[in-house]
Amino acid sequence: MTAALANRIAQEHALAAEALPETVVSRDRRRAAIEAIAARGLPTTRDENWKYANLRPLERVKFAPAPAAGGPPVELQASDLPAPIAGYARYTFVDGVFAPELSQTVEHAGVAVRSMRVAPPTTNPDFGPDARLAILNQAFATDGASIQVAANTDCPACVELVFVATAEAQTGASYPRVELRVAAGAKLRFIERHVSALSDANFVNGVVSVAVGKNASVQHFRVQQMGARALWFDTLEATLAEDASYRLHSISLGSLVARSTVNVRLAGERADVGVFAASVADRQQNLDTFVVVDHIVPHARTEQNFRGIAAGRSRVSFNGKIIVRKDAHGTDSRQSLRGLLAGSDAEIDVRPQLEIYNDDVKCSHGATAGKLDENMLFYLLSRGLDPEVAQRLLKWAFLEDVVSKIDVPELRRQIEQSVAGQLKETVAPYALHEPIAERKGSPAQQEST
Repeated sequence: MTAALANRIAQEHALAAEALPETVVSRDRRRAAIEAIAARGLPTTRDENWKYANLRPLERVKFAPAPAAGGPPVELQASDLPAPIAGYARYTFVDGVFAPELSQTVEHAGVAVRSMRVAPPTTNPDFGPDARLAILNQAFATDGASIQVAANTDCPACVELVFVATAEAQTGASYPRVELRVAAGAKLRFIERHVSALSDANFVNGVVSVAVGKNASVQHFRVQQMGARALWFDTLEATLAEDASYRLHSISLGSLVARSTVNVRLAGERADVGVFAASVADRQQNLDTFVVVDHIVPHARTEQNFRGIAAGRSRVSFNGKIIVRKDAHGTDSRQSLRGLLAGSDAEIDVRPQLEIYNDDVKCSHGATAGKLDENMLFYLLSRGLDPEVAQRLLKWAFLEDVVSKIDVPELRRQIEQSVAGQLKETVAPYALHEPIAERKGSPAQQEST
C-alpha cells in the first residue's frame, strides 16, 4: 500500500469519525485501527497469502461509509432481495446499517439477535496477521449483528442475515459486521447472504467473529452474490471449544473481485471443523479464498473441500492451510481442492499447505486443476446428449461435493438456480438429484425402450 493511500484513508476517517457510532466500535479502537493501517498498510500482491487476489481496485474506492439517510433508499423493496427461507427470521442490513423495514424478525427461544447500535459487541476478536482488511472494518464499521445463543438451545431453522449494498464504490463503502456467540450444548443453523441492489458497483468489507462453545454445533451457510462490478472483501474468525462442531458452507458467485479470509482456531480437544466452499467465475471475475485452520490441542479434526470453476478470462483461487502445533497429537485433517478450467483464458490456482510440528497426526491433502474429463464427456455424448448439455451436467457433478452438503432445501434450490445462471444453464439443475438413466425421458431411457 502506498503512503498516499494510507493518508487518504486517514483523512476520510477523520472526516467521518464524529458520525461513527461508539456502541459498534469505540473511538479508541477506531483510532488504534487507523494507526495500525498507517503502520502495517493494507495487503498487496507481494504478500504471499494475497498474491492471487486483485487488489488494484482499492486505489479507486472511497473508504468512508456510505451516507446514511435514516433508513434504506426509498427505491429498495423487499422484492429486490433474495426470497426468504421458511422458518428463518430475517435481519436485513443496507449499506452496513440495520433496516427493520426490510426485516422479518421472529424471536426464537434462547436466541437473541440485536443491532450493534443497541447491543455492543461482547469481545474484541483478534483476526491474526492476514486480516488487515478486518482492521479497516474496525475503523469504519457503522453497525452489525450481535447473535447470542444460550446454552442447550436447539434452533434448526433460525437466523438469516441479508447484507445489501446499494452505494457506488466511489461514493461510500459498506462494512458488514457479525458477532456470533453460541454457548455450550447449543445447536444452530445460520444463513448469511451478501447481495447488491440499485447499483452493481459496490465496495464491501465485512467481518464475522464466531465462538462455538463446548459440545455446541453450528451450521453456517454463506452466499456471496454481489453485483457484476462489485468489490467484496471478507474476514471470518472462528474459535471452537472442546467437542464443538462448526460447518462452514461458502458459495461465491458474484463480484468482479472477491476475497475471503478465514481463520479457524481449534482450541478445545476433539473440536471438529468442516469448510466446504465453491466458487464459480466467468468473464473478468477474480474470486480468491484463503483458509487457515490452527490445531492447537489434541484430537481435533478438519475437513476442507473446495470446488472451483473458472470460465471466460476469470481467475479462481483457493489457498488452504493446516497448522498442527506441537501439542496437537492425534490431529486428523483432510483436504480436497479441485479446480475446473472452462475457458481457454481462465486460470485456477489451488494450493494445499500443511505446517506440522507433531509426528502423531493423520493428515492428507490433494489438489487438482484441469479441464472436463474427456472420457466422461465422450460417454455422455455417446448416450445421445447434446454437447452443451453434457458439459453442463459434468459441471454440476463437479460442484456436487459442496452444494449437496447444504441441508436447507430451499436455500440449496436458490443456490442451484444461481449457479445455473452463472453457468449459462438453460435446463433444470436435475444433475444434483437424479441419475441420468433415471430421469424421465432421458436418452438412456429412450434407448432402453
